[in-house]
Amino acid sequence: MWARVDDNQFDSRRFGAAAGATLAALILLGMVLLVAISNRARDDALERERHAYDVTLLVRTVDATLARSESALGRFVLDEDKNTSGSIYANEWRLAGTQLRQLERLVRNDPVQAQRVAGARQLYEQHGRNLATVAQAAASARGEGGIALFYTFTREKDGEAKTYGAQLRNRLSEIATSERNVLRESMEQTQFFSAQADRLTDYLSWLGVLIGLGAIGLGLLAVQAARQNYLARREAETLEEAVALRTQELSAANEALRAEAEEREIAEAQLRQIQKMEAVGQLTGGIAHDFNNMLAVVVGGIDLARRRIGGPKREVLQHLGNAMDGATRAAALTRRLLSFARAEPLLPEPVTPRDLVEGLKDLLDRTLGERIEVRVQTSGNWPIYVDPHQLENALLNLAVNGRDAMDGEGVLTIATSDMPLMEGEVGDLPAGDYVRLAVADQGCGMSEEVKRRAFEPFFTTKEVGKGTGLGLSQIFGFARQSGGEVAIDSAVGVGTVVSIYLPRGQAVVGETRAEAGASTARGEAATVHGARILLVEDDPRVRSATIEALQDLDYEPVACANAEEALSAFERQPFDLVISDVIMPGMTGPELVRLLKRRFPELAVLFVTGYVGEGEGEDLKGYEMLRKPFTVGGLAHAVAAALGRAEVRAA
Repeated sequence: MWARVDDNQFDSRRFGAAAGATLAALILLGMVLLVAISNRARDDALERERHAYDVTLLVRTVDATLARSESALGRFVLDEDKNTSGSIYANEWRLAGTQLRQLERLVRNDPVQAQRVAGARQLYEQHGRNLATVAQAAASARGEGGIALFYTFTREKDGEAKTYGAQLRNRLSEIATSERNVLRESMEQTQFFSAQADRLTDYLSWLGVLIGLGAIGLGLLAVQAARQNYLARREAETLEEAVALRTQELSAANEALRAEAEEREIAEAQLRQIQKMEAVGQLTGGIAHDFNNMLAVVVGGIDLARRRIGGPKREVLQHLGNAMDGATRAAALTRRLLSFARAEPLLPEPVTPRDLVEGLKDLLDRTLGERIEVRVQTSGNWPIYVDPHQLENALLNLAVNGRDAMDGEGVLTIATSDMPLMEGEVGDLPAGDYVRLAVADQGCGMSEEVKRRAFEPFFTTKEVGKGTGLGLSQIFGFARQSGGEVAIDSAVGVGTVVSIYLPRGQAVVGETRAEAGASTARGEAATVHGARILLVEDDPRVRSATIEALQDLDYEPVACANAEEALSAFERQPFDLVISDVIMPGMTGPELVRLLKRRFPELAVLFVTGYVGEGEGEDLKGYEMLRKPFTVGGLAHAVAAALGRAEVRAA
């Protein structure tokens, strides 16, 4: 208890001493600052004093020089001796001009004095012209004419300064008088600030004595603090030994935990690698399985057509049709893979969901069979801005999944509705207006495990050969790419509802329009007969086939293997349309088109590609695009559309 009281008293004394020392230091700092300000003010006053003295001395010098010049002119008028009086007059007058310029530089920072010196300069020049007239009269030996002019221009009349010389002397007198006033004020300020600095210096001396006494007191406190510090250190050493023992125990435990964490991290890394390899193997196996099936159809159809080439035409066409169907399915699978990877460009346009769903009902009835009843429930009129073909494929995939879940018999419901959503109400969607397209079935439903893995690529619960496992993953990729989300509500034995949420939107101008090259559903396209077309394709087989197709369509094609050959071809002749592959060795298709567009702004452009990677999509906006593989009909539509777009822009 007593030790604690003593410590408190010691702390209060130490705090008081520290506060006193701080206060003394602040006072000392203030005093030093005041002394510095006083010295600075005194220096400024001395500087003004020196400047006023210099100006006054120079004014007197100018006045004396002018007087000497006029005196020398007077003697020259009387004796007309150019070698003596005349030269003295001229030299002194020029010297006076030089001194006036020096005076102007001295007073340039004082606007009032500068104005006075400028006036003196004007009077000097006017008086100089008069004196020059007198000098000329004397130099021409006019006798007493020079004397008369001299007295006219230099003598005052009735005590008034009517001549320029008198006015000049008065102006110089004003300048000197003003500077003398400044000199007097500066001397008074110098005396004042000097006295003030002396007083502050005395105060600093007394303050130094007080600070010295305070330092002695602080020294005594420091001795007491050192003593207490010694005692505290003895106690701290005892505590440190106990803490060191406890720290060793904690370090050992920490090392054990760290080793366990490292082992767990290594095990988790190995598990992740195993899962990655399993996913890659599953993905590769699924792709290989589907593509082998499709290639089997293609190879078998072509082989049978070759064997029947000399037989009935109907059998040859049937086998070729089967091969084309297999190739079309392979191209569709490739587009679904690209859509899942978000590398296939969407071709959005304004769509009314209720109209799209009602127009899809007949197709669903034919596709799903008579035992499936398709019910359509549409409400709301909000438009969406999506790729309609992708949306139709998504709804068709969901409908087929629902039919398979109901074993081919039951009621399938497709509904549309307008839904304002809050932030995070569905997945990661931001707050806003959305359109919900839901497909509901009465099938077997999904377990929690199946729901968690439903969007994984190539994950399927169907039998081998009845599904690729890309349906829901493709729908998920399409929805995310369109700015929306997919949600699944399912229970085992009850059924499943898959909902696609797409943002309400309007049309966007300037998007790339692509032709589905493998599609054969369209009619014949209008051919611009004789149009000159430059084909740029690095693959010789694709180049050869495309050239033959363009010739069959009655165009005039020229083939190039790369961008450099294309540029050289344009040097030889003009073209109406350039068909270019997107990805080529060296210069890419978009880079080539940018160069050509600078020289031929009205040139029509058609891009051909099998893959559109990130970073190329922006370069393709505003141009027609044809996907590989494509048919002659798809090529004809794409070429006609590209030429038509160029004509519209030209108009």
